[in-house]
Amino acid sequence: MAVDKGSLAALVSPEYGLRHNVLGLFDSIAQSISTMAPSASAAMTIPLVFGSAGKGTWLAYLLATICTLIVGMCIARFARDSASPGSLYTYTTTSLPPALRSVAAWSLVMAYVGSGASVVGGFVHYANVVLSDFFKTTWPDVFLSVVCVALPVWVAYRDVKVSARLMLYIEIGSVTMISAVFAILLWKHGLHVDLSQLTLRGVNFSGVRLGLILAMFSLVGFESATTLGQEVRNPLRTIPRAIILSALLSGAFFMAASYTEVLGFPDSAGTLDQSTAPLSVLATAAGVGFLGSVIDICVMVTMLACTLACLTATARVLMLMAHNGLAPRVLESVHPRNRTPHMAVLASGVAMALLSVPFSMARVSGETVYDWMGSLATYGFITVYALVAIALPFYLKKRHSLGLGSILLSALAVGAMGVVLAGTLYPVPDPPLNYLPYLFLGYLVVAAACNLWHARRTAPAVVGVAPAGGG
Repeated sequence: MAVDKGSLAALVSPEYGLRHNVLGLFDSIAQSISTMAPSASAAMTIPLVFGSAGKGTWLAYLLATICTLIVGMCIARFARDSASPGSLYTYTTTSLPPALRSVAAWSLVMAYVGSGASVVGGFVHYANVVLSDFFKTTWPDVFLSVVCVALPVWVAYRDVKVSARLMLYIEIGSVTMISAVFAILLWKHGLHVDLSQLTLRGVNFSGVRLGLILAMFSLVGFESATTLGQEVRNPLRTIPRAIILSALLSGAFFMAASYTEVLGFPDSAGTLDQSTAPLSVLATAAGVGFLGSVIDICVMVTMLACTLACLTATARVLMLMAHNGLAPRVLESVHPRNRTPHMAVLASGVAMALLSVPFSMARVSGETVYDWMGSLATYGFITVYALVAIALPFYLKKRHSLGLGSILLSALAVGAMGVVLAGTLYPVPDPPLNYLPYLFLGYLVVAAACNLWHARRTAPAVVGVAPAGGG
């Protein structure tokens, strides 16, 4: 039967074996929010951005939120027609050449796996902060790294609905307490405008540009609701809403958090970017020091939730890649009882462990792993976001619905990702961050070469996505 190759929605979706119609808007937002892990970013990423942008930290987050929303509108346009576990990779398949489809697929895998490995480092750091505070001891980093991977693998292996709900409940509790501390801080400082921040007094705009890269890492993953596909009820309506709401809510939180952390961090505690537990310091400054320890526990747990979200997303992308011949076929299998892509979950867990546990064995600090792997993941997100934006006008042209607005949206999204990418390359960062772009490029070359070799040996498979109406 002939199909309109210009339409993702027109293609027939196979029964991948996953549960259908079990997740709602709440669960979809849970997947995206948990992948971004706002409370983890408040604890670890905002101080890193401050190290580059200083009092322009809020501006870096404003620019990152704008870039994210522009890309989000491109993704949401695809999501209104397609419901597939392949996420952004699927959106490139009907519009871009095969080589770029492969690049998009493997970029997305690295994006989610790198994000997961990053928060494993964050978990190691905060677990030892909590252990030190409460028990005056620390545990081996290697053991904590293994726990942070193994526990989410077990949950993701069993039930996607439990996974999604658990992730958001953890994040809501953590963000609520952090917001309470921020509100008290603002009240104690008097409800006034911090002119030194808003006028960017003494801010180096080159630093803001560097801070934009780290700020983007706080927001990447906002689209991961797309990986849930037909597991979501009415996906062609629910998933686009989840994408935009996740970006808006998280962006607003990050801007408010960065403004408040810079305003309220006490001089007596040193600088924000040098603190091992900045939220605990801020809670003490607000006069609610008991909340600081609770928040540290919540941040530690939310690292587990973020690892779980990254596993959930990676596994579903790998499952569809296996269905289309871009990954080993065994990853296509679905557990007969749990209805989860169990082999892809296990493979994702192994990949995250390989990008995190060896660093713990080498005694690299959890904070450093968080920084390195987060930067590597950002390259994956930037690449796939740009490719989706490039694919949009070609897709809409095939559907005879291309307009000037869509062309401008695509150009803005590609330009925004170009600006972010340029900021990672110049000025040249310190080692080993300066090597990461080349490592990522080498990874893509190897992956594309393997797929090209495989394509010459096997017939290409038809990409399956949901029909219009979603189910």
